[in-house]
Amino acid sequence: MTPANGLPGDRLTSPAVIAQQRGTRADGAGRAGAPPLAGTEPAGTELAGAEPRGTEPPGTEPLETEPPGSEPRDAGPEPDLVLTVGGTLSSLPAPAPPEPALPAPAAPAGMPGPASPAPGPPVIPVRRDDTMFGRHVRNYLADRPGQQVAVLHAGCATATSDLGAARLSGNGCDISVTLVDDDQPVTRAAARGLSRCTLGDLRSIPLPPRSFDLVLCTFLLDRVPHAELVLDRVTGAIKPGGLLLLGIRDRDCAAGFLDRVLPRLLRLPVWRRRQPGEAGPHPAVYEPLSSARGVEAYAMLRGLVVTERQPLGGRAGGLSRGPLGFPAAQRLVARLSRGRLTDAHEEVLYVLRKPESRFARVIDGAPA
Repeated sequence: MTPANGLPGDRLTSPAVIAQQRGTRADGAGRAGAPPLAGTEPAGTELAGAEPRGTEPPGTEPLETEPPGSEPRDAGPEPDLVLTVGGTLSSLPAPAPPEPALPAPAAPAGMPGPASPAPGPPVIPVRRDDTMFGRHVRNYLADRPGQQVAVLHAGCATATSDLGAARLSGNGCDISVTLVDDDQPVTRAAARGLSRCTLGDLRSIPLPPRSFDLVLCTFLLDRVPHAELVLDRVTGAIKPGGLLLLGIRDRDCAAGFLDRVLPRLLRLPVWRRRQPGEAGPHPAVYEPLSSARGVEAYAMLRGLVVTERQPLGGRAGGLSRGPLGFPAAQRLVARLSRGRLTDAHEEVLYVLRKPESRFARVIDGAPA
């Protein structure tokens, strides 16, 4: 029995194929050994045994054609035919072939490969937001656009920050950083994670004179002997017009007194609260230069200009309170010393400028 579409039951087709095979003989389409369906052969070939279109024998209905003047209907792209398990012929779009991965172009023979990115400045953990130092550094660089700026970190194991050197380098500033510190067991442990750090005796470590634009020296003078000789080497390496960013723990305050007289076991809780996860505490040397009076006297004798001064800790604030009982101990020491050891601050930050002329500070400090 022939189905209504004119094909035997063992041949499957779809309405799309029926629409494409119009024009073939209706009585010869279902015979065994019938030629391939019209529309499935390659373009430009004719079906064997098939009547040409428009020459159907009498009694057959003519093909339905489009009215004159009408545009032919766009049937769209021909779908791929897929035979499913259920015995129905369905149409699915063909998946797009994956794009092959392009191999990286090989360098020609004798030519070097792509250069690796240049290493950036050493990364120093940021322990505190020294906005005063950062402000002066930005102003210094703004006055020298396009120039190379050399930075020295003297005492990098206890440096409070990297002055934003990585960020400034990313913004196009040409910055070179040198790290030096005193060679002590605690310092070696603290500087273990710093790359390109030179450890040695800071009185004799090679520092070219007048070669650095910016020198950061924070909390070094209170933990090394011969602090004045060390500071002479550091200030001698500053270019005329350069800046010395100095931070000290004041030996003339109550916190400095406690740091000097307390055993290491009692100093350890304060250190862990202020510098968590770092090796320490460092030796408490506290020579007279490591004080507000000592630094200001040194600046006057060496012709350095005190640009800005900022106290931190104690009643000045800016630091964590430390372990339980530490603020009370400072107040007690200040009261027992009758004000000689103050609890108004613990640390002092200085921005010192080296004048272009060595006579500038003497003239500025001369009496009227």
